[in-house]
Amino acid sequence: MTQQNTSQLDNRPKTYIGSSILFFMIFFTATIEAAILFSLFWASFPIRYKLGKLWCRLMLWIMKITVGLKYEVEGLENVNPQQATIIFSNHQSAWETLALRYILPMQSAVIKKELLYLPLWGWSLLLLKSIVIDKKNARGALKSLITDGTKYLHEGVWVLIFPEGTRAGAREVLPFNIGGAMLAQKSGFPVIPVVHNAGDFWTRYSFFKYPGTIKVKIGKPIDTTGRKAADINAEVEAWIKTELANL
Repeated sequence: MTQQNTSQLDNRPKTYIGSSILFFMIFFTATIEAAILFSLFWASFPIRYKLGKLWCRLMLWIMKITVGLKYEVEGLENVNPQQATIIFSNHQSAWETLALRYILPMQSAVIKKELLYLPLWGWSLLLLKSIVIDKKNARGALKSLITDGTKYLHEGVWVLIFPEGTRAGAREVLPFNIGGAMLAQKSGFPVIPVVHNAGDFWTRYSFFKYPGTIKVKIGKPIDTTGRKAADINAEVEAWIKTELANL
């Protein structure tokens, strides 16, 4: 498939306004209902996570039906569900926050504390062993990430990190923050790099979604034993930049 650049996408939003509105309406309604159910369902974490994963799968299917936005994954053979791992992924839209929870094993995600202020939805995120950080307190955020992340990894729960810290533009990779690499250095758990081109079809902060196929590539695990955080970051960042250009 021929990819479209950001400027081409931005020139044609009204073409897909109907499908984008339909998806938003279904997404909003389903999210509120799921959050209410989830907040009242005090089961064990694995069961809660399976419910959340089922919701992510439903949203991806609705996106396919309403918007025509699909995805394909390369590199699943690099995933060993029995080995807890730190996921480093580029961040371009809200799509990957849903899709990676469904594609990859049970995981904890790093979220900013402001999300907890959202009624129902924020509480649901807290029940999924999210690692909550305060971006205004860098030292405290790093401590929480290392402490909680190491704890969950030892429990067999993967940790999802977007090292750019915020959403980048399509085909763009922002400089990596050091937190995720410090978690890898301190804990000794491996890192799996993940790259995708979701920003080609769901641009950051945009209401509009465009039909097509998002490509996701999962790299081979990177051994972090005895390595410095800066070296880990440099290797993953270089891999993501190279593979993004090839998607």
